Amino acid sequence: MSSNKRKDFLIIDGLNVSNWESENVYQDLHKGNVNTINATVATWENYSQTLNNISKWYSRFNNRPDISLIKNTDDILESAENDKTGIILGFQNASPIENNLDNIYTFDELHVKIIQLTYHERNLLGNGCYERSDEGLSNFGIDAIKTMNAVGILIDLSHVGMKTTIETIEYSEKPIAITHANPKSYYNIPRNKTDEALKLMASKGGVVGITAIAPFLKKGNKSTIEDYVDAISYTIELIGLDHVAIGTDFTQDQPETFWKYIGSQQGTKFPSTFTDSTNPSNYPINFETPDKFPHLIDTMKNKGYGSNEISKILGLNWLRIFKEVWN
Repeated sequence: MSSNKRKDFLIIDGLNVSNWESENVYQDLHKGNVNTINATVATWENYSQTLNNISKWYSRFNNRPDISLIKNTDDILESAENDKTGIILGFQNASPIENNLDNIYTFDELHVKIIQLTYHERNLLGNGCYERSDEGLSNFGIDAIKTMNAVGILIDLSHVGMKTTIETIEYSEKPIAITHANPKSYYNIPRNKTDEALKLMASKGGVVGITAIAPFLKKGNKSTIEDYVDAISYTIELIGLDHVAIGTDFTQDQPETFWKYIGSQQGTKFPSTFTDSTNPSNYPINFETPDKFPHLIDTMKNKGYGSNEISKILGLNWLRIFKEVWN
């Protein structure tokens, strides 16, 4: 395995939802030279629960010299320069804003930079990918998009229903992200995205982070790091190099209670209609945790990727959309 110094490639992971109380998580991010992650601070949480989660992060920033809060793109570059892991505060659901758009301004002041519209199911904004029907955006959802555009919060559509996905891309005046999903035409599962959605996203400057969860790849739990790179290559062929990045969706050291929580209807009813699983997600062989990012770089090189291409996929495509969307 070749060495990878942080200055060689800027590595930005579009989604990491690991156990933030685990020391292994921070150690492996550092071992893998991961410069910045979109760290999930809410999935089903309401306003007050999310404020509590954010408070815990601010405590970590004050107590851990190895991480730093990302407020803008300059912070990403500074974090890399200082050999730290930058933390983007992100939501996987708009549930924390409850029924009050003014809460978006509060979260913006707290430096929440990414908000996914829905998580699995219907909320006040629109529909999730596992909802029984998908009517698209609500009036409230359209206004929420306008507000997020105005304050400079990046909209994420990874777990969002098909119609809600398309409508959000159409209504948003700024590029949107799909931080952690793969093309349905590559492997057809509910969470992966249609070619139509991915092409529309790319046409408006968006970026998709290819997820490493093994069941989202063609060989399922037998997938290897080579299969993950094949998914990246497939998506580049589909929508172009400038719109494809990394969104591992790593869930390192998460306990069974986490899997039960995220798999519950609205975070409260288990089992839900869309899953009864409390099994941890599997990841490709040789790319199970963030310390394996050097393996990913070597695999991409072995498959013929040049340094310029690797740089865009690993970080520069994310950096570009962050610059365009964040005020």
